[in-house]
Parts: sequence; C-alpha cells; structure tokens
Amino acid sequence: MLQQRSLKTLTRAVGVGLHSGQRVELTLRPAQPDTGIVFRRVDLPQPVDIPARAEAVVDTRLASTIAAGSAKVHTVEHLMSACAGLGIDNLYVDITADEVPILDGSSASFVFLLQSAGIELQNAPRRFIRVTRPVEVREDAGSSPDATTKWARLTPYHGYKLSFEIDFDHPAVDCTGQRVEFDLGQGNYSRDIARARTFGFTRDVEMLRANGLALGGGLDNAVVMDDYKVLNSGGLRYDDEFVKHKILDAMGDLYLIGRPLLAAYSAFRSGHAMNNLLLRTLLVRRDAWELVTFDDERQAPGGFARPARAW
Repeated sequence: MLQQRSLKTLTRAVGVGLHSGQRVELTLRPAQPDTGIVFRRVDLPQPVDIPARAEAVVDTRLASTIAAGSAKVHTVEHLMSACAGLGIDNLYVDITADEVPILDGSSASFVFLLQSAGIELQNAPRRFIRVTRPVEVREDAGSSPDATTKWARLTPYHGYKLSFEIDFDHPAVDCTGQRVEFDLGQGNYSRDIARARTFGFTRDVEMLRANGLALGGGLDNAVVMDDYKVLNSGGLRYDDEFVKHKILDAMGDLYLIGRPLLAAYSAFRSGHAMNNLLLRTLLVRRDAWELVTFDDERQAPGGFARPARAW
C-alpha cells in the first residue's frame, strides 16, 4: 500500500511576512491520517483552523490567501509547494500572524524544516486525484495589440508533470530560460525547483508599499531587478530561476486541491488566480477526475512510491 505521510516530530521557524513585514512564528506539527494540511491561527483569541483547500482561497493578488470566516492566512503557496514536492499529506501549521513567513523567498527553507523533522509513513492509503479528461482555463487577450492570451490546463498523465512558459519584456528575464518542464518522477524537487526565489521589479516596489504590500521584501528574500539587470549581488541560483519559481508557485497552488494530483499541468503566463480557477473548474467537472489509491506501490507512478529525497 502506498501510504500517507506526515512528520515524525514538530519543527519551528521565525521570519517576516513578505507583504505585511510582520514577525511570524511558524510551528509545523504532525497530523493524523486524512487530516490534510491545516493552517491554525493561534494568535487569535480563539484559535481558528483553516484547511488548505481550493474552495478556501479568497484572494489571489500577488499570492494565494486562504480563509475561514474572517481569519486569513496569506502567501501559503511556498510552504504548500514544499509539501507537494516532498509528499506531505497531513500537517498542522500553527501560525502567529496572518501571513506565512517569506524566509529566503523560495521553498528551500520549508523543505529543510520538513526534512529535519523527519517524514513518517502512516497506516492509511494515499488518495490521489487522477485527471481523466483535459480541463483548461483561458484568459483571452482582448483588443490590445500587446496583449497575450493566458492559459492553464490539466491533462491525463500517469504521474505528475508540470511545464510553464513565461513572457516578460525585460532584459534580465529575457536572457534566461523562458520555459521549464519538471517531472516529479524523474527530477528532484529539492535540487531542481525548491531554491527558485520570488522576484520583482524596483519600479513596482513604491506602488506596492504605498498599498501596504511588500513591506518585508528585500534582496535577502527575493530576486530584485531594476529596468536592466538583477540587483542581487549573488545573481541567480538557476539559469532559469524566474520560470522555475513559477513552477514552484504552481505546485503550491495546485496542492490546494487537498490531494496529490496525477496529471500533466501546462501553462502560459498563468498565476495564482488562474491556477485556482483551474482547480475549481476541475472539481466541478466530476467526469474529468477520479479518486485512486495504490495497494501495490509498484503500480504507482515514479516520484510517489519512493521516500522524499534529500539534497
């Protein structure tokens, strides 16, 4: 039987929120089988549980925000991506503010936290959502001659594969790789994807901060560019770090469906909003997916049966 996974013990981190600039304490704790990933706002007078689900997403501007009633948690995608990459099914995330700490701007620190806590196999079958028919969402370009259609789709695939293409009119981005494909069964998430950082432009920072956003952002937790070049003294971590971060984000956004996907995801200029719309469209298309388990691990696709690999 291909088993569900949680942590062996709890682990903690302290950081700041990318947009809020607030100090945040994060505690990752083991959870029972079939719990899923649950964020818990422990700073509120009465703690509130917010299950990480596509239907719980209430805002997709610059990040994915989930909520239960008035309680919210912003910027969940990097931690969710690490859980997807390592195959964590059940986890409690105790958090002392309304935003997950940005740490170094990638999911690498979350991977380290999860692996240092240890991953435990649980006595329950891992349940997958297997896509059986293509599902696509699209945003048409409109009448502007410079506009380009955005789209994202899921198609049947015995495994989990993601491909993403970006299209930025910026010298520092255009000279890097614009398209990446990552297959969980052949690649190594920790090595190939997890270190890709979020990125932004100095021309946008003033506007964001005037709107109370990006208050915790800087060169230590993002790739920052002016009109011509990358400003970080160490340069890029990957030759194609920009598009790899879009893969990282997509893995986090898609894991909000609540179970691992068996599908091929492909996208052009997609983002948090389109990724969430894709999940919601899939969920209502009940003829386009099925729940499956694997009694024999040898029948499972590559990347799922093996224990999560270290660096």
